[in-house]
Amino acid sequence: MRGIVSYFIKYPVAVNIIMAIFFIFGFFAYKGLNSTFFPVTESRTILIQVVYPGASPEEIEEGVVIKIEDILKGVEVVERVTSVSKENAATITVEVLQEYDANLVIDDVRNAVDKNPSYPDGMEPIVAFVQEFNNFTISFGLSGANVDLRTLKQFARKVENDLRDTDGISQIAISGYPEEEIEIAVDENSLRAYNLTFDQVSRTISGSNVRLTGGTIKGDDEELLIRVNEKVYHADLASSDVSATDPRQVSVR
Repeated sequence: MRGIVSYFIKYPVAVNIIMAIFFIFGFFAYKGLNSTFFPVTESRTILIQVVYPGASPEEIEEGVVIKIEDILKGVEVVERVTSVSKENAATITVEVLQEYDANLVIDDVRNAVDKNPSYPDGMEPIVAFVQEFNNFTISFGLSGANVDLRTLKQFARKVENDLRDTDGISQIAISGYPEEEIEIAVDENSLRAYNLTFDQVSRTISGSNVRLTGGTIKGDDEELLIRVNEKVYHADLASSDVSATDPRQVSVR
């Protein structure tokens, strides 16, 4: 140590050169240093999406979800499997073990899911992907005096479209609004006149408000896809005030 100190005292120019090298390398290291307010963590979650048009939650659970969950039990890198079934669709969440990379495991999960040959007919292809976690940037709210919810939501959609044109923004999520639905008012006197029950009207509307795939018809020159596209997303607002004194409501989602 004494020899090094003596060398630097004898040759001060070498000390300045070493310090300059440290400053240069330190500057470039600082410029290349990534910093985030929230720590970036590798995703360990794989999402499997199942779409089965016209199926009830029970049908999807018994015909698809349970089979996939049983198959994934044989994948060693899987730590936990959870699922949510709803009408026409289901989502299966697969969590891999801490020491494994989900991007490398997803091929094993896809291969395991594709091995089952007994999925129901009419089900769309199963989609599996790694859930990515995006860094949260900012949140803000929109409000206005004497502004109805529909108008406020329209303004929110416009703000969303404007923000999507801004560089550096990859994803935008709107929250705070209830799910839109169409309500049909049923007149009790009309039901009695036509000898109908409320449940019959509800089942008829639900059975007509569907989007289903009926298969294909193959010919020599073309292939025809048969679909029932009667899903209703909008109602006539002009007739929304027609209701009985105490009407029962049929909700159409």
